[in-house]
Order: sequence, then structure tokens, then C-alpha cells
Amino acid sequence: MDLGVETAFTPWASLFGGVLLGISSVMVMALFGRIAGIIGITSGAMNRASDQDWRWAFVAGMVLAPLGYSAVVGWPEQTVSGNLPAMVVAGLLVGAGTIMGSGCTSGHGICGLARLSPRSLAAVLTFMVAGFVTVFLLRHVF
Repeated sequence: MDLGVETAFTPWASLFGGVLLGISSVMVMALFGRIAGIIGITSGAMNRASDQDWRWAFVAGMVLAPLGYSAVVGWPEQTVSGNLPAMVVAGLLVGAGTIMGSGCTSGHGICGLARLSPRSLAAVLTFMVAGFVTVFLLRHVF
């Protein structure tokens, strides 16, 4: 099955993005003593946590940074499946998995692995295996 998806090889942009993720994770830990998990940061901002200010600033940065980039470079071309029901189900499954796993890929994969957390290693291995199985099934079975 050809999904019509092509991915450009962008090592420098990917390296730069990874460095920014690392810097922001270290800054959140050093300045606030917190793990830079997007779900935890966002839910804390919405649930009126006592440390809301930095959480809203972090969320604003996630929204404003791509807008600033697009103002300078332009919007990148996006290819998104036209199957809206499948995207809704996928989003709900990711949300459920985030709750069941007590954290998201950013919290476990970036911060948890950096802290050598066994729980995060188990979570990341689960994410990766689920992703491999999903791609295999979509490309070779269905």
C-alpha cells in the first residue's frame, strides 16, 4: 500500500531542533525543578497550578515559535491524511496512552532517559514497539 508519504532528509534542521529541545529541557529542570513533559506542563497550566506563569510561557513559546519561523521562512508543505475519523481515534488513543503511561514522549523520552529512569526506559520502549507495529501493519498488512 502506497501511503504517498515522502520525508525529506533534513539533518541540520533536525540537529538544531534536538539541541533546542535539550536546552529547553535543561532550563525547565534547572529553573523550576520540573520535568519538561508537554502534557504535564499544559495540564498544569490549565488546572491552575501554583506555578502557572512559566507553564503558560512555555505553551505560548510552543505556539509562537512556529508562527515566527513561518513569518521568516514561510509555511512548510504539510501532508495530512484526509481521514478525519481515523485522526480523531488516533488522537484519543495517544491521549489515553499518555494518561496510562503517566507521561508523554517528551517527558519520558527526553527528560526521563536523560535521568536514566527505568520507568521512562520501559515507557519509551513501549512507544517505539507500538510505533513499529503500527507502521508494519499499515504498510504491509492493511
